[in-house]
Amino acid sequence: MRFLFLIILLAGTGLGILYPWAATNFAGREIGTYRAYDRSGGYRPVEVALASSDAPVRVLVDLTTLAPPQITPASAVLTITASTRGQTVLAEALNFYDTTPRERSPQLPDPVFRDDAGLIREVQPGSYRFVIEQGDADNIQIQRVDLILRSGGLEVDQRAQPIGLSLMAIGFVGLVLSLRRRKDSRPDNPNSQPPNSPPPAPRWGRDADRS
Repeated sequence: MRFLFLIILLAGTGLGILYPWAATNFAGREIGTYRAYDRSGGYRPVEVALASSDAPVRVLVDLTTLAPPQITPASAVLTITASTRGQTVLAEALNFYDTTPRERSPQLPDPVFRDDAGLIREVQPGSYRFVIEQGDADNIQIQRVDLILRSGGLEVDQRAQPIGLSLMAIGFVGLVLSLRRRKDSRPDNPNSQPPNSPPPAPRWGRDADRS
């Protein structure tokens, strides 16, 4: 049973955590990385030429801060809109909540947060304009913002993460209970004696004749 619960736990981890992360960050090929903000030049729009063969296009945003920010799910750190031919094809508020920061390199230790802005599912050939602006969270020391576009991105099945987390919970609880049951089922040590009990009668020797 322990092996079964371990398999359930690993399957839930893959389905609930690894699959969404890999589909978001590694599926398809990278079109490019574009600087959308730095402290010297401020915010600036990004123009990118896309082809119909790029669809669907995954839109990611990297946020680099000078210090670990205080992020809450109720506030938007950044907003992003994408448009082509005067039509808005993507509009999202990004809060970078519940994301794990990383370092760009040992030489650049400032924390980098990545958020997924979504997919542009249908791409009409032409120029796309991406505009990133600051949200209502004004207590974050933003150093730079990068826009990352990936071609052929996968759309994560929304059912995967809840199912994966449920399997993780079942596997973890079952594994703990199976380990506890094994510990409780171990036989007592026959050599152990309750406190204040008389010593066992000797089986041989001088004292054995007295018993």
